[in-house]
Amino acid sequence: MSTSLSMQFGRRVAYWRGRRRMTQATFASLMGKSLRWVEDVEAGRVQRDPQLSVMLLAASKLGITLERLLSDEAVACAGQSELDAVRAALHRHDVITGARGDADDEPVSVDLLHRALVHARSGFQRGHFAQLGAAIPTLLVDASQAAHHHRGDEQMEAFRLLSLSLELTEAALIKWGDTETAVLAGHRAVAAAERSQDPVIMASAARHLADAMTNHGQASAAVAFVTAAAHRLQGELLQRGPDGLSVLGMLFLKAAMAQAATAEADDRNSAALARKVPDHLAEAAEHAEHLGHDDNRLWSSFGPTNVQLYKVAAHVQLSEGADAVAVAHGIPAPAFAGLPPERRAHLLADRALGEIQAGLCERAVDTLLEAERLAPEEVQCRPRTRAAVEDLRLLGTGSAEGRLRALADRCGLPG
Repeated sequence: MSTSLSMQFGRRVAYWRGRRRMTQATFASLMGKSLRWVEDVEAGRVQRDPQLSVMLLAASKLGITLERLLSDEAVACAGQSELDAVRAALHRHDVITGARGDADDEPVSVDLLHRALVHARSGFQRGHFAQLGAAIPTLLVDASQAAHHHRGDEQMEAFRLLSLSLELTEAALIKWGDTETAVLAGHRAVAAAERSQDPVIMASAARHLADAMTNHGQASAAVAFVTAAAHRLQGELLQRGPDGLSVLGMLFLKAAMAQAATAEADDRNSAALARKVPDHLAEAAEHAEHLGHDDNRLWSSFGPTNVQLYKVAAHVQLSEGADAVAVAHGIPAPAFAGLPPERRAHLLADRALGEIQAGLCERAVDTLLEAERLAPEEVQCRPRTRAAVEDLRLLGTGSAEGRLRALADRCGLPG
């Protein structure tokens, strides 16, 4: 029992120290201990149970409760190491040029690439973002080399997979809060899509880049870019069946979000700009109606339900909280249940933001807890939801204060 508690304590100290981006030396100084002591504790080499006073001091220096320090409920959020790995991969010579270190090595087959991409994308839609820090660099290296060294149809397929891998990179970076690198990945995805000569992949890459631009404060440019892509590709996409309809509809959903962000940022013409948001949503709804059902082509989750999700998000962006909540509650339970966990948790997080705007703070806590049960990383790790938890702490949540305090602790927010 002694060894078990010592190992648990050391493992949890290492985890939270990493979450706080604190070196072992810094933590040792805060604890009044030697660096060797920290190394031994984290490695589980201490044979006796730590004293209660030591555990309480460690929790205090890490900015969490003792219960949280010793709990295994904490989610392993992506940290600096995952971000650094993805950024480094995007700047690798072989990723940028496709060159291989050993010219005699055969590039990865498109079949293996496809399977790796499906596995990583499925993880994303389940809300498992941290694990992408290990998967994405390998995907980028293998897809880049395959796209540059295969020939004929295999090369075109490799460029499609490279573009989709870069889209995944961009989406993960947005979840992690690095919108600048997300824009870089988005530009690369568009370039690879153009090389694939596939209008479906071109449209998919365009909608992802527009998302990155919007999140990076370039919403007006995102509107212009994504609507230009929609008008350029619409004719070909309408002939490509469900895949074409899905990505075309997503282009207009991203246009709606970018337009809402543009309106929110403009102090002079906000109302006029906001009036254009429903037009983009209506275009998307028309394509969803033609599709006829909710689908997940190219991991888009596009369909009538996703259009409603974007209506909620647009209302929140425009600070129309009551309208956002009303639309969210109007989504049928079976349609909601059919969405991937990431989409469901994202909707609930948007609904919680709408509830905060509408003054329903106690209800917002329970909505965030519901989202956390579906996809813990969407709540505990994303900057936007952590900011919502901070806002709720300032606003007060009545009888939900205890639940909010526990949630803030799981998010790693200081008390």
